[in-house]
Amino acid sequence: MFRERGFRFEDIANPRWFAKNPEKAWGFYGHRLNLYRKTTPHAGFGILREWAGRASFGAFVFTSNVDGQFQKAGFDPDRIVECHGSIHHLQCSEGCPGIWDASDVHLEVDPMTISAQGQLPLCPRCDAIARPNILMFEDMNWQPNRTRSQQSKLDKWLAGQDGLRSVVIECGAGDAIPTVRLKCEHFDGRLIRINPREFHVPDGHIGLPMSAADALSRINTAMG
Repeated sequence: MFRERGFRFEDIANPRWFAKNPEKAWGFYGHRLNLYRKTTPHAGFGILREWAGRASFGAFVFTSNVDGQFQKAGFDPDRIVECHGSIHHLQCSEGCPGIWDASDVHLEVDPMTISAQGQLPLCPRCDAIARPNILMFEDMNWQPNRTRSQQSKLDKWLAGQDGLRSVVIECGAGDAIPTVRLKCEHFDGRLIRINPREFHVPDGHIGLPMSAADALSRINTAMG
């Protein structure tokens, strides 16, 4: 919708739009919020959750996705790090402290003007326009407290592994925004990197030039 009208993702996913044109900003994020709420996680999520159930210490998710699909697929919310935040949570665009749930936000987006219609979400403290608790481009106002709390839980989980090496399965993370790739390479364990194009890995690890759903399905079949 936005690309067809000449907007690049890097341009519109920027906090300045909430001051410059909040209807347009919420047109973009409202459209994404509506889309993610309707999206059903693909079969690969179920395969990962099944593998996690077999592991002695379970599993932990580290994701740059803001769509909440891991929670929707049944993963334990206390074992998920959303390193770029979540579209399902809000914060004040003017900097008031606090992060709150976005479940009561329901926006209609005009497909002609690609702008949100009606009342936009507001900060409960100061009545300024609210924004998603997502780390955007050129973002100096993102509140990381929720993500930091998630990271603290991951750190404690890793500390309880008694020196065991992990198997890290990375799905779809690219070089353009390398947060997940760098994090996965940092873990002390075998890395399986699944990416149709950017599947290169450090020596001693495994790169699979496939889609996540296809690769996970094939690995699951091979495992019996």
